[in-house]
Amino acid sequence: MTLLTFRFAPSPNGQLHLGHAYSALLNQRLAAAAGGRLLLRIEDIDITRCTPEFEAGVLHDLKWLGIGWEEPVRRQSEHFAQYRTVLDRLIAEELVYPAFMSRSEIRAFIAGSEKRGRDWPRDPDGVPLYPPVDKAVPVRERQRRIAENVPFAWRLDMDTAMARASGDLSWTEFTDETLSGTRQVEARPQDWGDVILARRDIPTSYHLAVVVDDALQGISHVVRGQDLFSATGVQRLLQDMLGLPQPGYFHHRLIPGPDGRKLSKSFGDTGLAALRQAGVSPDDVRRLVGIT
Repeated sequence: MTLLTFRFAPSPNGQLHLGHAYSALLNQRLAAAAGGRLLLRIEDIDITRCTPEFEAGVLHDLKWLGIGWEEPVRRQSEHFAQYRTVLDRLIAEELVYPAFMSRSEIRAFIAGSEKRGRDWPRDPDGVPLYPPVDKAVPVRERQRRIAENVPFAWRLDMDTAMARASGDLSWTEFTDETLSGTRQVEARPQDWGDVILARRDIPTSYHLAVVVDDALQGISHVVRGQDLFSATGVQRLLQDMLGLPQPGYFHHRLIPGPDGRKLSKSFGDTGLAALRQAGVSPDDVRRLVGIT
């Protein structure tokens, strides 16, 4: 019998906070209840912001909370070659293209469009969609720019990808923390436009790495925050494009900060290290996040 497999996947670009504690503890509880596995993945593809010091802090906080996981820990920065292989496949299938516009060029293009009376579309996070300019650049011109080290990112050609999709891009969403009920959610990757799948110097992005890793690690249940709910649509599309299995998803509630907003790693007063130094115990943290 195949064991159900869960994962906790923090990015070591800051200190863990109460929201991370809730997610890690929930994954551990669900894995234990199912007699399954809990894996730890360090999502450190951002090699400038992610540091060994932050990773050490993450591991210390998790052990302090009483979180256990199977070894070895998967560190994304150690697997760029695997992501590059997948990216090369997408390039060969003409599902991605090199995008050269700088942020200032993007802003100028959108401002010009809006001056002409057209409201520019935005993704679910409120970020303007990438203009379609680079898709019209001839292949030889693309090659020339790349050879001359012009900065670029590999973006998914959303129109082409959607045209080739199998048709059913829904996903199974669990409806509560017990994973006892499910519903089908229609994936809407097109709402995100031509998302970045890799950069010139890093052959992956969050979207690409996470679907590759979930497949390679045999993840059956992705339990993560509600803030990633809409992004699941892009990941379902990539799973479809790459022929990867789809896990079930549960996007759990977020733990608000003192001002009622979503927690971030910049909120030092809710960081686990600061709470520990203030005398808060692991049991106190469990009570604070509602996992007892």
